Amino acid sequence: MQKKEVLLLLTDHWADWEAANVIAGITMAQTHDVKTISIDKNPKVSIGGLRTEIDYTIEEYKNLDNLAMIILVGGFSWGENIYQEIADFVKKANNLNIPVAAICGATQFLAKHGFLDNAKHTGDEYEYFMEQLKDEKGYKGHANFVVSQLVNDKGFITANETSALEFACEILKVLEVYPEEELAEWYKKYKNGLAN
Repeated sequence: MQKKEVLLLLTDHWADWEAANVIAGITMAQTHDVKTISIDKNPKVSIGGLRTEIDYTIEEYKNLDNLAMIILVGGFSWGENIYQEIADFVKKANNLNIPVAAICGATQFLAKHGFLDNAKHTGDEYEYFMEQLKDEKGYKGHANFVVSQLVNDKGFITANETSALEFACEILKVLEVYPEEELAEWYKKYKNGLAN
């Protein structure tokens, strides 16, 4: 039986540490295939200097029947670009009830394209988040912003920049990668450390 895919959507200067736990968690469970996708096939270099090959372009990924989730990793380029082709791809997935997870700057991307207008969501610090979106006419979700490490609502998982572990845990939970008790132990171990 073919495994469903989880797409790691990468942009230039992506925040590699924000995706590390979730990539490892999914890959080690062997329940889904993690693939990379972007607007083009050019390798994407992370903030930490990792040069990552791209498996698919958005243009060539037409059939979403085998897609379990899209993960938008944070990074520097979300605030600098419109990325309309990414917005169209997210809309297509959302219309098919495929979950979308975003962390850090990627939450602002979802907000400015109107995806979070009717969903409770979070992002980086409230004042910073609103300042970044003050001139964005596409964002009408101010009342739905929650000051929290992570929010999961209406098919969108959003997390702030300090929530990589919570982000990973929620994604693993939604994908049902591990039994609930095992996932709780995993989170506790990596949150508190082995010495505690």
